[in-house]
Amino acid sequence: MDHTSPAVSGEHSPRSAPAQQGILECPGDWPLHHRGTLRNARIAWRRIGPTNAPWVCALGGIWCDRNLDDQPGRRGSWAQLVGPGGALDPERVCILSFDYLGGAGDSSGPQHDQPFPSVSTYDQAEALARLLDALGVPALRALVGGSYGGMVALAFAERYPERVSAVCTVSAADRAHPMAIAWHSIQRHIVRFALERGSPEQGLRLARAVGLALYRSPEEFAARFCSVPQTEHGNRFVFPVEKYLFADDATPSEHLRAEAFLCLSESLDLHQLDATRICVQTTAVAAREDQLVPLADVRALVARMPNAQLREISSIHGHDAYLREAAQLREIIAEVLAAAA
Repeated sequence: MDHTSPAVSGEHSPRSAPAQQGILECPGDWPLHHRGTLRNARIAWRRIGPTNAPWVCALGGIWCDRNLDDQPGRRGSWAQLVGPGGALDPERVCILSFDYLGGAGDSSGPQHDQPFPSVSTYDQAEALARLLDALGVPALRALVGGSYGGMVALAFAERYPERVSAVCTVSAADRAHPMAIAWHSIQRHIVRFALERGSPEQGLRLARAVGLALYRSPEEFAARFCSVPQTEHGNRFVFPVEKYLFADDATPSEHLRAEAFLCLSESLDLHQLDATRICVQTTAVAAREDQLVPLADVRALVARMPNAQLREISSIHGHDAYLREAAQLREIIAEVLAAAA
């Protein structure tokens, strides 16, 4: 496949080396894993840290875009992990991320009332491989992925084992659990229903509320929301947990359109790979309280992989442990990077 040189722009992140970002244009037809085709695809990318340091790719969940770290006037989508002093520190490594195909940001994705093909985690892995080619990076020191990003990391390790020394996944398995697919299906029906009625923002808001109820653990909700409901809105009872789910700061990412949510949610549920083919050194982190990616599924994944270890953690944040457990993950990721050196 032909690759054009990525368009580059510079910026400065606090206390770190200058960042760069750009758009990789991929002219022609791109045959996708589920038999669709992308024409003249675009991959939006961003890197922070010195290019002469070891390269690490960091990939978050479907609500994340390439801006993982905090920037002036903007909160990063994975800032507890990526940034100065974090588990992935741009003063120590060069951190690469990109906008998912079909998702948030500036990579190729679905537009309103226009068909867009189904996207696989294998397609996201190929996007990363194309990006590394364009940037002149032979191989990554490590690939760290949380939730959907962990699925993409596993797909990349299976397809391109020579291009990454170590993989660390958090809250991810080799396939989606049927119960998770059930809840994701409900979310997609909500969003489609809202789209048909011209209310995509409200559909995303409802889908996000369902997600928040599943991403966290029953233990956290019991500790935080045990107070009695209050009467509001014309004497209607409003429960504390209800206010949390629909609070202003619980609204979806401003970058994720309804069509993009549908595409990536489907991609997450279609994810399925052969764990026995992944020979890259892999550390799979699982939270015991995760309702969406059960610990048993991650144990089974590691058991099928020839060169993997399981790291169990406890987190009342459940599936969101990959976003919230910075202290626990910092130690684990440091070990991964050291072992891959």
